[in-house]
Amino acid sequence: MSDTIEKIKCLIIGSGPAGYTAAIYAARADMRPVMYTGMQMGGQLTTTTEVDNFPGYPNGTDGTMMMEDLKKQAERFGTDVRFGLVTKVELSKEIGGIHKVIVDESKEIEAQTIIISTGATAKYLGIESEQRLIGGGVSACATCDGFFYKGQDVVVVGAGDTAAEEATYLSNICRNVTMLVRKDFMRASKAMQHRVSKTKNIEVLYNTEIEEVLGKNVVEGVRIINNKTKQTDVITVTGVFIAIGHTPNTDLFKGVLDMDETGYLITKGKTTKTNLPGVFAAGDVQDKDYRQAVTAAGTGCMAALDAERYLGSLE
Repeated sequence: MSDTIEKIKCLIIGSGPAGYTAAIYAARADMRPVMYTGMQMGGQLTTTTEVDNFPGYPNGTDGTMMMEDLKKQAERFGTDVRFGLVTKVELSKEIGGIHKVIVDESKEIEAQTIIISTGATAKYLGIESEQRLIGGGVSACATCDGFFYKGQDVVVVGAGDTAAEEATYLSNICRNVTMLVRKDFMRASKAMQHRVSKTKNIEVLYNTEIEEVLGKNVVEGVRIINNKTKQTDVITVTGVFIAIGHTPNTDLFKGVLDMDETGYLITKGKTTKTNLPGVFAAGDVQDKDYRQAVTAAGTGCMAALDAERYLGSLE
């Protein structure tokens, strides 16, 4: 453990659009923010090769480049961006209390405010060919990447509301959408199931799983297997959308901060305030509905403003 304890006004845990936007606003408010990026600097967006729906990029951009732009902008205003992982927290329950944090199991920090922007991790199937082609036709976000498959054939893997929503969204863009459902029924709400069944260019294959995603550098198809009959088949597609859920990166705060049943941090009303004073949450770590870069950035702005007002109330 370090001998000296660093004392700061504003600690931002996690990068990505929420963290960097919070940093920009906090730095401009003279809060001298320190950011620990986590192990994936830039967050989920660094796995997206093309970003076409973030304002300010008329010709689109690369996800990694966009995160680098946001990082440079945050640093221009004085944000101290550090590569490291917060491994332990001891959060105060008192207004004006000091929050204690351990980074990389060694460095001690005391912060007056904390903005949590650790995001959520998309769940994948875990097969080698799928992992290899993430960004080359395999995606976990239809609203992010669906545009690139306009007029093409795609598959959606999943059986819940998210999968049904993504399939119906893609049906308005793509020529044909095939849903692959592992069991013999869908878990989606009846309303969503009705919407899927009424959409002419959506086909649902039950008891069906992906054995392999085909293609060398980009997706060319999928080999599927019926898990009851063991019959295999090949579907020619250019896009594979995995819609089996996300896991919010909140293990660090379990038992300390209020969460919903799936682990997303709960914020108060239209604010980014958590149940503890001086602790705020922004981005996908508290948003399971939209999960977009632009909405994450918006809540990052809100978190910095909430933190600034909190500090102002203590003076």
